[in-house]
Amino acid sequence: MTDIILDIDHQQSSHCESGVISTLLRSKGLKISEPMAFGLSSALTFVYLPMVKIGGLPLIAYRMPPKAIIKAVCKKLKVELDSQNFSNQAKGMQALDDELAKGNLVGLQTSVYWLPYFPEDMRFHFNAHNLVVYGKTAAGNYLISDPVFEHLVECPAEDLQRARFAKGALAAKGRMYVVRNVPSDIDLTPHIYSAINKTAKMMNGLLLPFFGNKGIKFLAKKIRSLVKTKPKYQKLFLGNIVRMQEEIGTGGAGFRFMFASFLAESAKLTNNDDLQAAAKQATEVGDNWREFAMDAVLFCKKRKDLSLDNVADKLESCATQEQALRSTLLAIKG
Repeated sequence: MTDIILDIDHQQSSHCESGVISTLLRSKGLKISEPMAFGLSSALTFVYLPMVKIGGLPLIAYRMPPKAIIKAVCKKLKVELDSQNFSNQAKGMQALDDELAKGNLVGLQTSVYWLPYFPEDMRFHFNAHNLVVYGKTAAGNYLISDPVFEHLVECPAEDLQRARFAKGALAAKGRMYVVRNVPSDIDLTPHIYSAINKTAKMMNGLLLPFFGNKGIKFLAKKIRSLVKTKPKYQKLFLGNIVRMQEEIGTGGAGFRFMFASFLAESAKLTNNDDLQAAAKQATEVGDNWREFAMDAVLFCKKRKDLSLDNVADKLESCATQEQALRSTLLAIKG
């Protein structure tokens, strides 16, 4: 066996899913940045689901669920995406090799825990990490463009197979995907405005109190009620919010900053100054989320005279800012 090494324009990204689809589309000649992919997919949101537990603590998310970005971008731009899952691990690995032999970059959904090039302190059981395979060495190692890392990496076949077929929540079942065809002429302008409108509508939340602005306020109310619980649980609960916001999958503030970059890029593409003003507003929203996370950490570490009410007040200010951003976005016309 000889080396298979395909051309790839590797770029370190803020988030794995938006970074991977940007790489795959660029490989087919469609120059879509990571922020543009994120914005076009209308992935920005907020979810607080107290009935869904991760490690005994409620699920908090700041974007649409895994796979949503890739599916939405390809559907919106009429890109042909071939996605497969496998019940047989050997067939799944052979299918990967076959695509590489045809000269195709391959996107994979994997478990972070089983990827040996991740430092040990960054490995945890998360089965929705996306990466791109761009080749295979004669020794059997796969060549990988992982959007988390600055440089290209290698992974032994056995480890990659284990990462693709890990069990548990969000199990990938060997999921791999290839971009087949991309339209030759795409006008992004109408897609930008429709994506902004959809994002703005979702920011208000659904009928249930777990989503969007309603979800943020619901979580703030829960934080106030923690005064009735033990200090240890207060720290666990707030620590979980900060971990979900700042460490898992880009997080709340990071997604707000990425959305701001999408608005700024769209402003230049459409020559619309209203979009540039909205980008500045979205950046301020991200800054406020960062300040909320800092207040939560300072409360947990008792390094500042902060109460649970103070932390909840800061979170409610995030909701107020997002509501104002929503109004700005709804007023933007193409």
